[in-house]
Amino acid sequence: LALLLLFTHALSKALLSMSIGGVIASTNCQDITELGGLGSRMPATTTAFLVGGSGLVGFLPLGGFLAMAQSIELLSVRSVPYMAVFLLTNALTALGLVRVFRHVFMGSSLIKSRRAAEVNWQMALPMVALTVIVLITPLMLLRLESLEGLLAFPLWVSGLVVASGLLGLVAGALLPLSKAWSRSLNPVVRWWQDLLAYDFYTERFYRLTIVNVVAAFSRLAYWFDRTVVDGLLNGVARFSLSSADSLKLSVSGQSQSYVLTVLVAIVLFLTSVSWFLT
Repeated sequence: LALLLLFTHALSKALLSMSIGGVIASTNCQDITELGGLGSRMPATTTAFLVGGSGLVGFLPLGGFLAMAQSIELLSVRSVPYMAVFLLTNALTALGLVRVFRHVFMGSSLIKSRRAAEVNWQMALPMVALTVIVLITPLMLLRLESLEGLLAFPLWVSGLVVASGLLGLVAGALLPLSKAWSRSLNPVVRWWQDLLAYDFYTERFYRLTIVNVVAAFSRLAYWFDRTVVDGLLNGVARFSLSSADSLKLSVSGQSQSYVLTVLVAIVLFLTSVSWFLT
């Protein structure tokens, strides 16, 4: 069941990401309050957004509905509060997607979207292909499991899934939509808007904690490598060069000196070995 839910969710989410990427590539804008009227200018991207959003919130007869219905049936037995959270999340997802669709694809064209056109075929071809895959996902699931197994849930479960999606759809369609009022002047409301818009500041928290710790450790490792390791190696190299220069100046060129040096070295070596063995 978990794999089924992840599979259907991943396909729909990927299609949504591709459609949003097409909008960004065509308009060079990521502020939805500056967009509008793209439905007639970008039909393939609009269709991809509709199909991806429908699959994400479990509208009939897409594969997301089957996965959500089975999940609701399981949660109704295991944990009713989790089931309520599941349905509420589905309704809020539908509400948010409808409002984004109204902002971006409906209404009149604004400055950023007035000259927008459909994306090139390198982006449109995989997007259309994934749209078809999301649409035929129920047929793909039938090859893996029988129809009786996929539909093995009560009728009231289907009603809950459909009702949660329709509730979000209707709420998103009826709530007033004003691009000028998207950012509230009330500081409390604005704080909540920013909290939700920035995903509870997860990215900022991650950057201030884990990223900073890793960066500090990297700087420490860099300093240790440049100062300690390289300093030690450079010191050994300078000592070797100075020793070589000193030996070069102290060499007399007479064979007796070389023989005497070798004998002294051998005596010292044998003395140290005998002392170590005893």
